[in-house]
Amino acid sequence: MVTRESIIEALQSIQEPTLKTSIASLGLVRDIVVRETSVSLSVVLHPDSMARSADVDRAIAEALSKTNAPAPHLRVRQMSEREIAETAAKLQPQAQAQAAQEKKAPIKGHGAGLENGTILHPDSGVEFIAIASGKGGVGKSTVTVNLAVALARLGKRVGLIDSDIYGFSVPDMMGIEERPEQAGDKIIPVERFGVKVISMGFFVEDNNPIVWRGPMLGKMLRNFFAEVSWGELDFLLLDLPPGTGDVALDVHQMIPQSKEIIVTTPHATAAFVAARAGAMAIRTEHEILGVVENMSYFESKETGNREYVFGRGGGGRLAETLNTELLAQFPLGAPDNHPAEPDFSPSVYKADSAIGQEYLNLARSVIERCGK
Repeated sequence: MVTRESIIEALQSIQEPTLKTSIASLGLVRDIVVRETSVSLSVVLHPDSMARSADVDRAIAEALSKTNAPAPHLRVRQMSEREIAETAAKLQPQAQAQAAQEKKAPIKGHGAGLENGTILHPDSGVEFIAIASGKGGVGKSTVTVNLAVALARLGKRVGLIDSDIYGFSVPDMMGIEERPEQAGDKIIPVERFGVKVISMGFFVEDNNPIVWRGPMLGKMLRNFFAEVSWGELDFLLLDLPPGTGDVALDVHQMIPQSKEIIVTTPHATAAFVAARAGAMAIRTEHEILGVVENMSYFESKETGNREYVFGRGGGGRLAETLNTELLAQFPLGAPDNHPAEPDFSPSVYKADSAIGQEYLNLARSVIERCGK
């Protein structure tokens, strides 16, 4: 006799295409109704999986045919934002357990671009940290730049790839005016504040827009790894584009050993959207180091009073959802830098400033979590 339980059991072998986990174990099989002559059910899929819904439909029909159930009436719908966050929370313990198991095993190079002798090879000793966000405008690049500089101030050898190929901003934020040099068949990255930097912005004239499709973006990203002479590094930070598009996916596939920091503002919606980036890290089995909440408050220079212009608590809720820690909370503001200064940059905080000290604390936390 066909029952609700036998249907769920039969669907255990079917994986959600994007999350690579059983739809049954994730609780994505819903609204099961069993009658004498019919079976109906709903299946919830990740937004990136909707293009493969027909494949899921066929797999379910085949699995249920082995239980002697009548042909199912199946409804497939896309996950809501809340369901994405809830599913991400379910996946996090699994990802952590697998990561722990992988740490016990010998590391082997795998994936495209992991040739022996390159910076991408797991034995290179480089700690890759991707800085991600669910949406633009949350200060992800500001966090990336200042974290990179803070790590360098603590004596670490640091590289930074401006992977936001459409919205590159790192050279301007760091006050870089020169271009990389060529040495044989290698590109020498520009060094600023002790950080080696490469960006699409170095290769674009007059701030022209980039109108490339996904494969071309991936090729440029590979060039940043393979054709740049990075030398010896302790950390290589990647400023990812917002969201979960082609470049972010390429980074996750190229560097299976990378870790991730998620940036959000305290606003509830920003944190809600940032859960997508966290879900992508979990889906691709990357360790999340923690969450950074930017623009947490505005502090008046005259009174010292704080105003929480974007609300409160978004970073903490996101960290809880992703089963990780809130690493830092930075205020809304800009560095007090003057264009006449020899090391002027629009976005890098001085080491002796209050926020500069907070970035040093963040860098120390990152070093500790990475075992460096």
